Amino acid sequence: MYVKCSVFIAASVDGFIARPDGDIEWLHQPAYETAELKGVTYENFIATVDALVMGRKTLEKVLSFPEWPYEGTPVIVLSYQQLQIPAHLEGKVKVMAGDVTSLVATLAERGMKHLYIDGGQTIQAFLEAGLVNELIITRIPVVLGQGIPLFSQVGSEQELHHVATYVSDNGFVQSRYQVTAGAHAAQ
Repeated sequence: MYVKCSVFIAASVDGFIARPDGDIEWLHQPAYETAELKGVTYENFIATVDALVMGRKTLEKVLSFPEWPYEGTPVIVLSYQQLQIPAHLEGKVKVMAGDVTSLVATLAERGMKHLYIDGGQTIQAFLEAGLVNELIITRIPVVLGQGIPLFSQVGSEQELHHVATYVSDNGFVQSRYQVTAGAHAAQ
């Protein structure tokens, strides 16, 4: 059974998804919040996914937000550690361990057809396993200089097919790619 795995993420022009300490406040500038965005909006994207797969560090960051941003979307957290899920998220967040290929196969057996992959290490693991089908990357007009990279320095080459690029008035540049190389193990 085929499962589509998509990445939808913002990154600085120099390729970081967060500051070294995980801070992402640089994404929340007033000018960014009010601008009309061109391309694939988060709302349109999230409406197409069956579940979101993230790592423990991404969950910890999301738990610091004032409200849960994934209402109505099941969230799977990859972690070998025991995690305490807050009571208000019982039934909304499931912790799973194991390799990503087995995880995708398990989710396919449960009828899931489109997964949203989020978080630096999780994205890198899915890419390395040849499971990512689509990358939607929005470049934010800032250079952080250092931080948590979107892509790791270790890993294999990935061939991409450019689908489209959109430029918004606030300087966001969103590019959409299909990943053309790699074995899609859950097919």
